[in-house]
Amino acid sequence: MSFEITVGSADDVQRMARWANDEGWNPGNTDAHAFFAADPGGFLIGWLDGEPQACISVVKYGTGSGFLGFYIARPAIRGKGYGIQLWRAGMARLEGRNVGLDGVVAQQANYRKSGFRLAWNNIRHEGAPPSLPAPAGVTFVDARSIAFDRLAAYDRKFFPEARDAFLASWISLPERAALVALRDGALAGFAVMRASASSSRVGPLFAATPEIAGGLVAALAAKAGARAVAIDVPDRNKPAVALAERLGLKPSFETARMYTGADPNVDYAGLFGVTSLELG
Repeated sequence: MSFEITVGSADDVQRMARWANDEGWNPGNTDAHAFFAADPGGFLIGWLDGEPQACISVVKYGTGSGFLGFYIARPAIRGKGYGIQLWRAGMARLEGRNVGLDGVVAQQANYRKSGFRLAWNNIRHEGAPPSLPAPAGVTFVDARSIAFDRLAAYDRKFFPEARDAFLASWISLPERAALVALRDGALAGFAVMRASASSSRVGPLFAATPEIAGGLVAALAAKAGARAVAIDVPDRNKPAVALAERLGLKPSFETARMYTGADPNVDYAGLFGVTSLELG
């Protein structure tokens, strides 16, 4: 059999999102458009006898970071060595960078063999959030109405590199809502909710306080008419986990955030929900 690895097209990235949905990962309906904008050369497809059968994303951020995701081999080819070939090609693309991934917990030992170390676990919490008012002195406004340089600078507090092309697409695609929290004229929170096959996904969820984070979730759910939401909460932020529980959300899924290098220097106290499991 002939196995070939190529850089994916925009259509291939859409296929990868469908495969992820087949795995039960519940990506946002339009997430793939923003993923492709982040790094168009960062999506690899494995072709077996001319048919797409495996994929991986290896997106570069800035000069020193990368994120690995969408590592999928279709059921018919698993255990035959094709997936590891794709893995090696992906890691070669990110050589010299601090690479992150969100992998299923059961695969942690295998990722360690490839040089990754555990940083924390993301615990997906799902359910119907209650109605909550904005905290005193805080107003919520559409993120698309804020000068983009202000939004990008705020996002940079929580992510290891600038990701402007991704962020611009992430807030403006269809089937999603994006809000920022303003307190005394300054940004004090940012969150995006996007429609998915099941629970609407919330990410990122950044905030100065748990009260602002909870208010953003409630406001987004009301704005989007979402009956159930899902947030991937980093367990290293104990107030974030406590907030998810207070909102009545229940754990449903868990991934291991791992890096090949040191944990990025970001504001973990304000990180209440990661942006995505595919691109960090």
